Amino acid sequence: MNERKVALVTGANKGIGRAAAAQLAARGMTVLVGARDARRGEEAATALRAAGGDAHAVTLDVTDPATARAAARLAEERFGRLDVLVNNAGITGSGQVAPQDALDQLPSVVDVDMVRAVFETNVFGVITVTNAMLPLLRRAPAPRIVNVSSGAASLTIAATPGGPLAALPASAAYTPSKAALNALTVQYANELREDGILVNAADPGYVDTDINDHHGFRTPDEGAAVLVRLATLDDDGPSGGFFNDSGPVPW
Repeated sequence: MNERKVALVTGANKGIGRAAAAQLAARGMTVLVGARDARRGEEAATALRAAGGDAHAVTLDVTDPATARAAARLAEERFGRLDVLVNNAGITGSGQVAPQDALDQLPSVVDVDMVRAVFETNVFGVITVTNAMLPLLRRAPAPRIVNVSSGAASLTIAATPGGPLAALPASAAYTPSKAALNALTVQYANELREDGILVNAADPGYVDTDINDHHGFRTPDEGAAVLVRLATLDDDGPSGGFFNDSGPVPW
């Protein structure tokens, strides 16, 4: 039986997910590098191993339940449990563009099929992967689930005239998907609290990644720090919360 804690990070071949995988590996965890593209996943896992980490690529498309089930079988056969699940994989729906240029997200003109596609990954994909991994998480002594959200999902902040999000165009796909993810986080936390599984949502901040065409001002390592903190909470840590580096984020 593996003595290291075992973590699965979805969308871990690049950006915040890869940085989180590296930080968890540096803490001595065995990290399963979830990636849709097997080659990119293997390249990321190889790089993490070269840096001294224990990392293994896992082909995982969160919109494909068969790959989630296969990833769970692999984790069960090799490790017998899962200690940490980081649901990081996500899309905006607008492709690789700066948020201020994502005018296809405007509610009045948005393509509803794009909204469906975003929810398929950002919300339904989290349910698919989480439910596939729950039997393994329940076998761990201190299981943790981290859902990667966004500050844009804060209804309190978004509804504030002249607030920090006021300069961005309205979003009918990405932002509602992350708000739904926050609600889902609370529901999982409520159900799983008696099992000792802590479930929280993380706001990594505006990170320099493909998802915003590298307009973000934070590094992936900086963005990943809050994910790792929530993934390594003590048993008396919070559950059902929404946090960034500074603490709780308003819903």
